[in-house]
Amino acid sequence: MGKKISGSIKAQRTITDIIVHIFLVCISIVWLIPFIWLVAHSFRGGVDRGQFSATFFPTQWTLDNYTRLFTDTATINFPRMFLNTFVIACCSCCISTFFVLAVSYSVSRVKWKLRKSYLNMAMVINLFPGFMAMVAIYFLLKAIGLTEGNFIPLALIICYSAGAGTQFYVMKGYMDTIPTALDEAAYIDGATKWQTFIKVTLPLCKPMVVYQIITSFMAPWMDFIFAKIICGTKTQYYTVSIGLFSLLDSKEYVSTWFTRFCAGAVLVAVPISILYICTQRFYQEAMAGGVKG
Repeated sequence: MGKKISGSIKAQRTITDIIVHIFLVCISIVWLIPFIWLVAHSFRGGVDRGQFSATFFPTQWTLDNYTRLFTDTATINFPRMFLNTFVIACCSCCISTFFVLAVSYSVSRVKWKLRKSYLNMAMVINLFPGFMAMVAIYFLLKAIGLTEGNFIPLALIICYSAGAGTQFYVMKGYMDTIPTALDEAAYIDGATKWQTFIKVTLPLCKPMVVYQIITSFMAPWMDFIFAKIICGTKTQYYTVSIGLFSLLDSKEYVSTWFTRFCAGAVLVAVPISILYICTQRFYQEAMAGGVKG
């Protein structure tokens, strides 16, 4: 009797697993179809370069869309936009990651006055989307002369990284799980708070550091609103999001630049993919060390 019951339970679990896996495969297909279509049409050749195509896959394949995206810079200077975005994203990523780590350590491991008030204030601020303050931020930057000329990239870096100090709750929650006995042992050995932060806390926070680096890089890399407001009509400071949007901004561009827009959209995903591949190793090492310990 017991064997029959256990056998029926095992059969039910097998059926449930099959249904769940079929559902996940279907969802994956739905998510992958637009990406596959985008990649395929970035290689579409022929006379018609517009958004409409009679077939899912192109009938003619070419690398001309990628080539012209970097060589034909008379209308859209994509290489300059790509470089602008890369520099801004790298600088913002470094500053934001440091701010988040420093503030998270301060509110998680250090006791100080007004700590609770700061936590409540940061929570209230995070309830509102960042773009709600974009008009006020623009006029503040304009008042100090950062919306003109070569200061525009600096203004964008400030926009993306200055408010990172309030986005610490996820990192703080992770640091709270690290035993305080490790910090106390480091203090007994003569370590300062900075040495404890660098040599004890950060190595144990590698998975969250990787997460923070990726999210801090993606925010400026994918942003459109702040970049468009601050750059205005100054095309030499445009980022890739503004550049790709301008490719589809008029019917004339849509009919001739759509396949190059697809190529640009594929290239936008390359730096993020490389960053994820490079940082994934540190995430896996940290998780393996945590399980072993």
